[in-house]
Amino acid sequence: LCKWCDSTSPVCGEKVCYSNCHLNSYCESPYEICVAIWKQDNDSIKISTLCHNPQLPVENVMVPNYNTSRCIMTHQSSEEGIFYICGCVDEQECNDKLIFENHTNGYSMLQSKEVIPVAAISLLPPLLVAVMITVIFYLCRTQKRRKRAKDWGQKHTQHQALPKPGKAAEDDEKLSVMTDDNHSSMNFTCANSINHNTELLPIELDEIVGKGQFAEVWRAKLNHTTSGQYETVAVKIFPCEEYSSWKNESQIFTDASLKHESVLQFLTAEDRGSGPRKEYWLITAYHSRGNLKDYLSRHILSWIDLQKMASSLVNGVAHLHSDYTACGRPKIPIAHRDIKSTNILVKSEWECVICDFGIALKLDPSLTADDFANSGQVGTARYMAPEVLESRVNLEDLESFKQMDVYSMALVLWEMASRCEVVGEIKSYELPFGSKVQEQPCVDTMRDIVLHGRGRPEIPCNWLVHQGMHFLCDTITECWDHDPEARLTAHCVAERFNLMAQMDCDDILNNNTDNEGSK
Repeated sequence: LCKWCDSTSPVCGEKVCYSNCHLNSYCESPYEICVAIWKQDNDSIKISTLCHNPQLPVENVMVPNYNTSRCIMTHQSSEEGIFYICGCVDEQECNDKLIFENHTNGYSMLQSKEVIPVAAISLLPPLLVAVMITVIFYLCRTQKRRKRAKDWGQKHTQHQALPKPGKAAEDDEKLSVMTDDNHSSMNFTCANSINHNTELLPIELDEIVGKGQFAEVWRAKLNHTTSGQYETVAVKIFPCEEYSSWKNESQIFTDASLKHESVLQFLTAEDRGSGPRKEYWLITAYHSRGNLKDYLSRHILSWIDLQKMASSLVNGVAHLHSDYTACGRPKIPIAHRDIKSTNILVKSEWECVICDFGIALKLDPSLTADDFANSGQVGTARYMAPEVLESRVNLEDLESFKQMDVYSMALVLWEMASRCEVVGEIKSYELPFGSKVQEQPCVDTMRDIVLHGRGRPEIPCNWLVHQGMHFLCDTITECWDHDPEARLTAHCVAERFNLMAQMDCDDILNNNTDNEGSK
């Protein structure tokens, strides 16, 4: 896996620069290596990163000394300015870190131009403030961890002394954030982190409970090192070749602003093993009720069940799309890009959580359309919006990615509605377009139905008899509108669910008033 950008500006420190490239790609041939090219022209420095066959020239030069995991920059003669090149193997994205071992002109150029001193002076005040905030945060967090470990130990091991500091105490602290389905909430201070400890968490895989395109999901036991107890967790295991999927999902999960009651709660990410048998793990809360698709196939929902379960889904999507957390802190919006009933877990009879962020995308406003160039036609064909099927997503507008999610969310809401008792005769559960397509339809099939035929799942007339269901069906119809700009936002849908809940409360109050009057 190599960094792969046509042109970026490096970020440099002492004897080391970084490519500042945010894209990567697997090399097509096993003979290819990771390469980085440094070009300096007047005051401009540009870095190119790519996969390349070292037996062939690149930029009219051969890659020297590439049988190493370190990308050591080597000067090459060039008539167009200063030119450096390096090659490396055996390590993921090894062409990101560019090493200047002998104070070569490329690195010295930055210093001679006084780029680094000027930048350092300008950044010194905010850096000092950041260091102070970090120290204060660390001290507060350490104090809270000690208190939480003490409280948890008193609750679960009343007749046992507190564990001594060390690995056992760290593992117990990790354990304290996991609970069963009835209280499935991690302590947010511990959740959303990557486990950088050399010692891995004491996890025992129990049974495989799901398998997707990129990974397997296991039910597992997270052992309690002091009391002999354990907590049930879910472990998503990616093989070595799916490193990029694991990396993307772990980066989404480790964003503290992702935390929400309707988003799957995350404990930590780990890499295990070595060589071709290396695996990448994501460890999360475990929900025994399974995914929404399986749950709906076995259960019929009351109106209250539907309303609350659907509301939790909508609130989760609204949180992903929001520019702010529930506490009012700014956050980068996230587009899920693969919302479907198998990527939603049932936490309780009234709650769902969104999972599987393997192809999720951070909608960073600082990125350009070029950064999103390969972000068009992704997801599951059955749930793809018309503009995705047509490959006409407006990459200039970040709202386009949210509109794609809203369309997919509407199909999931339809699935829930189809299993609600207020619609009258309830048919056997089926996926959207279930009677029109095979189990795993291709993009061409869905393009014919959704794009050319303007087809949508059927909403029978008997669904509209119930006032609340009528309101929900109107909302669903507006969410899967053919025109992306005409669709409701997830926040608007969340407000409508709040209105539906208020309508139901008013009906209950009116009925109670009528009953008391009749008495």
